[in-house]
Amino acid sequence: MRVLIAGWFSFDDMGATAGDMIARDLAYQWLQEVNIPADIADSPKFPYPGGINWRLADPNQYTDILFVCGPFGNGWPVTDLLSHFNNCRLLGLNLSLMESLDAWNPFTLLIERDSSRKNNPDITLYAAPPSVPVAGIILSHKQKEYGNKALHETANAAIDQLLAKVEVARVPIDTSLLDNAGGLRSSGEVESLIAKMDLVITTRLHGTALAIKNGIPVIAIDPIAGGAKITAQVETLNWPVLFNAGSLDENKLLDAFNYCLTRSARLTARECAATAIKKIENLKESFLTQLCLYDKKYAYGN
Repeated sequence: MRVLIAGWFSFDDMGATAGDMIARDLAYQWLQEVNIPADIADSPKFPYPGGINWRLADPNQYTDILFVCGPFGNGWPVTDLLSHFNNCRLLGLNLSLMESLDAWNPFTLLIERDSSRKNNPDITLYAAPPSVPVAGIILSHKQKEYGNKALHETANAAIDQLLAKVEVARVPIDTSLLDNAGGLRSSGEVESLIAKMDLVITTRLHGTALAIKNGIPVIAIDPIAGGAKITAQVETLNWPVLFNAGSLDENKLLDAFNYCLTRSARLTARECAATAIKKIENLKESFLTQLCLYDKKYAYGN
């Protein structure tokens, strides 16, 4: 017995989903557990290490085709796949059957997700949860007031290069409330989203401050050559991760990314926030004291 695992990931333009990929990997794992040899039919848009192009595969190399996940019906391109492997038995796993099994049932073995016969839980619920970190990406607009010192494009390019090297779920977060790119409507919505991240990568001051406030490690990149308000804020907070767009190093950015995913970084962020809060309490007292004195002086002066 040798099985070729196919699904919507085996076709270029059929809208394969994350669920399809999870189900594919789970099916492959299950076959390995019982020592059944298997290959995966991939496509150029959804490549898989060691995957094969089913259109070029020798049908005689396989005894079974296992179609995994998603809607399944008697139409193109499924018909092309079945025609190519007409010598093989057809197995189905986690499928939503588009037609009644009484009218069309090409399967030797079928464990459906839903059909005219029965419904079952989607098998992706069984897969181990992923450990991919979630990064909030908070980018500043070009700040013309800094003139030639503004290096936002350089900073953004470095962030893109960093993200290309790591497996991370990116969440663009816009802190501007006018025409917010993510549909966020209030400061509470912005900060709550930041607070859910594993780390933040930002060229914005409040991207830095709100991340630290919520105990989220942050890669702070000052986009102004020589440093400006972000540099001043990071140094004030005593946060150890600070870069300047004028002297970025790819390896150091990667090291910073890895550091920000550690428990130590999260503890440091919380400590920085706690220290800042104590300082702000003193600022509050000083402000109100001076304000009251100013008010009295103004009143007596008039």
